[in-house]
Amino acid sequence: MSGSLRIRAARLVGVERRDPVDIGIAGGRIFGLEPSAAGRPKRAADEELDAEGLLVAPGYIDLQINGAAGRDLTADPSSIWDVGAAIVRYGVTAFLPTIVTSPREVVEAGRRTLLAGPPRGYAGARPLGLHVEGPFISAEWVGAHDPGHRRDPDPAFVAGWSRDAGVAIVTLAPELPGALELIAELARRRIVASIGHTAATADEARAAFDAGARFVTHLFNAMPGLDHREPGPVGAALADERVTVGLIPDGLHVDPSVVGVAWRAAGAARFAAVTDAIAALGMAPGAYRLGTMDLVVEATSARLRDGRLAGSIIPLDAAVRNVRAFTGATVAEAVRTVTSTPARLLGLAPGRVVVREGGAADLTILNPELEVVATVVAGRVVYRAESG
Repeated sequence: MSGSLRIRAARLVGVERRDPVDIGIAGGRIFGLEPSAAGRPKRAADEELDAEGLLVAPGYIDLQINGAAGRDLTADPSSIWDVGAAIVRYGVTAFLPTIVTSPREVVEAGRRTLLAGPPRGYAGARPLGLHVEGPFISAEWVGAHDPGHRRDPDPAFVAGWSRDAGVAIVTLAPELPGALELIAELARRRIVASIGHTAATADEARAAFDAGARFVTHLFNAMPGLDHREPGPVGAALADERVTVGLIPDGLHVDPSVVGVAWRAAGAARFAAVTDAIAALGMAPGAYRLGTMDLVVEATSARLRDGRLAGSIIPLDAAVRNVRAFTGATVAEAVRTVTSTPARLLGLAPGRVVVREGGAADLTILNPELEVVATVVAGRVVYRAESG
């Protein structure tokens, strides 16, 4: 079989069977899952990966990533494929390139890059559409976005956008004039409307969810906090079974104990771990940019020069490990926050995020400590750890 792969003696994450299996892959899909037994004849494959003692999970999905490997997606939207190639080392097989508050032409450049397709020989994670974070955000909660590019919702700004045309999520503040109408229109175009960078009250957040918003961008950050009399967008989102919450579990953006509170309120089915990583991901500390904003990156954090947090430098595999450590989640539950939960939000077919016959061969291979050993995209091994 040309381009075939066999993964030997794997233990699957998130399925009932506990016995090791051999995974047969060809044409980018899984064609067989067979019990692994020494001495049993094996079907020949072009490449073999020994997964004895390892875990095989569906491929990780990052819903919010601003850059990596020194490339910022807002400053240079054409770097989508460079970022995708860099993040497979963290187990990421699919991602949403995120463009923060900026002029419309920046988003359009990102859409053109995405729709043109990958360069010849590309070996990286698959972009599933842009996450356009802004510019329809609160002036009070701009965070690390450039306030000069902030604006109120404008239907002309989103002209031509749809899921098929390269936009997957739009983050906006629902209290702004025209926001509810825009949320409904985005939903009609199969774009996930997300509330974030917002001063919304709980009632305004609920109105957004009734209009069709189904996600919250980095819960707790760039929005009012949770109060027992003023629950705000945090309380409204955690109480609404329709809504998935994105959260940055780096231990800085949200205290680990509060990550646990959100986990117990939302559960694995509505909790999506995201990185919100910037260009400094995988790089040394130093000076970087997020769009037009200057950042100072230290060993564990990225901040504006005034000290405000500005994205993260946590890779997605570390985010999964932190979810488990902060919440007491099982391995399967922690992995779900970067696989089936984001996939359900985006409306992906179940076969994209379940290791099963006929399913897509996008896989993340982990050691028992949930460190990435190898990453498989469309049946091709695109990353192997040196010790793997």
